[in-house]
Amino acid sequence: MRTLSIAAIPADGIGPEVISSGIRVLEALAKRAGDLSFNVSTFDWGSDYYKKHGVMMPADGLEQLKKFDAIYFGAVGAPDVPDHITLWGLRLPICQGFDQYANVRPTKILPGVASPLRNVGVGDLDWVIVRENSEGEYAGCGGRAHKGLPEEVGTEVAIFTRVGVTRIMRYAFQLAQSRPRKLLTVVTKSNAQRHGMVMWDEIAAEVAKEFPDVTWDKMLVDAMTVRMTLNPKSLDTIVATNLEHLSEKDAAARLMAAVEKVCAAGVLTPDVGGKATTKEVTDAVIDAIHGSNV
Repeated sequence: MRTLSIAAIPADGIGPEVISSGIRVLEALAKRAGDLSFNVSTFDWGSDYYKKHGVMMPADGLEQLKKFDAIYFGAVGAPDVPDHITLWGLRLPICQGFDQYANVRPTKILPGVASPLRNVGVGDLDWVIVRENSEGEYAGCGGRAHKGLPEEVGTEVAIFTRVGVTRIMRYAFQLAQSRPRKLLTVVTKSNAQRHGMVMWDEIAAEVAKEFPDVTWDKMLVDAMTVRMTLNPKSLDTIVATNLEHLSEKDAAARLMAAVEKVCAAGVLTPDVGGKATTKEVTDAVIDAIHGSNV
């Protein structure tokens, strides 16, 4: 029996609803697997915590999280708390504090869900988007001078390091190599950002030599948005800067199969065209997990 220790941080907005439902699904997966269990501890950090204590999480928050195998994070942000406080007070300190340098986002059209793109259906769009998560535009370097005066100045400096760019490129190429199409697109803005992003491009070309079986191309972010809309089938794995998981493969595959089955049956929340509540979708996913054909 393998037990994974999870720190759940529901935080704000839809976070508590999604995290509580997700924990129920994890419990169903563990029961189905038989040799896996989850030990979940929930933390009440977020905007409500900020309103009471003046901080988004306690000073020793990162130290409290160190002992866990993974962090299950909901959402952060509230209308009555400035966005830079919620982001820099909770999510970014966790990302940077634990050097979580790769933000990996699988993107696909699920059965039963109408695609927002014309003539794109199930199987036509299957991407994994990799964002550098520790530096770049979110490095936090900059400042303000002469605040409130006519000559006030604000600077926001994007930081690109050879170490940071190399590791995210290598991660993206390895991910692309593991996928059937072995195809990677590197998103850049090196036409305007002639220092950091030119280095980004150069390191991509250097790392590409380690992966001769991966086909890759480079695209300016402006053109990339058009390509994603008009020709989504031409993309597979994508890597970009910051501006622009549990690793239990059997359980993850079973979860994805259950989600696809539920979506195909039309059990959808209103944001994707259905009428079901989050709880109803969660119940359906759990039932599908327990089904013998998932």
